Amino acid sequence: MTLTGEYEPSPEQWVRDQVAEFESSDGQRANVLPGTEDKIVVITSRGANSGKLRKNPVMRVERDGTYVAIASKGGADDNPTWYYNFVAHPEVDLQDGAEKHTYRARLVSGEERADWWDLAVRTWATYGEYQKKTDREIPVFVLERV
Repeated sequence: MTLTGEYEPSPEQWVRDQVAEFESSDGQRANVLPGTEDKIVVITSRGANSGKLRKNPVMRVERDGTYVAIASKGGADDNPTWYYNFVAHPEVDLQDGAEKHTYRARLVSGEERADWWDLAVRTWATYGEYQKKTDREIPVFVLERV
């Protein structure tokens, strides 16, 4: 993993707690969405404005070593903060269990987005419910290993 700098924990307590437990156990604990058995990964990005490192648990959606990050924010009408981090600084670090690597995040559209979106909804059906809650097209980032 290549990102270095000052880490600024999330303002959300549950995110801080999950990331801390996940990292301290090398991905063996806190590796599911709270209250489910659905796997997550932790993505480290550089803040679009602050430049500080930010860490977010996101659903594990992967195919052939390529990951997808869905900027759903639970179906809210605006994007999660990390969306802007990915756009401004597309190099991110991703930890899946004990595996840690650097990836380049790329916002996708058209048929490519549709293909990855279908995989995301098959992996975690709640994404489809989130899309119904908002008029915005939920952004999809493909994360390819550097």
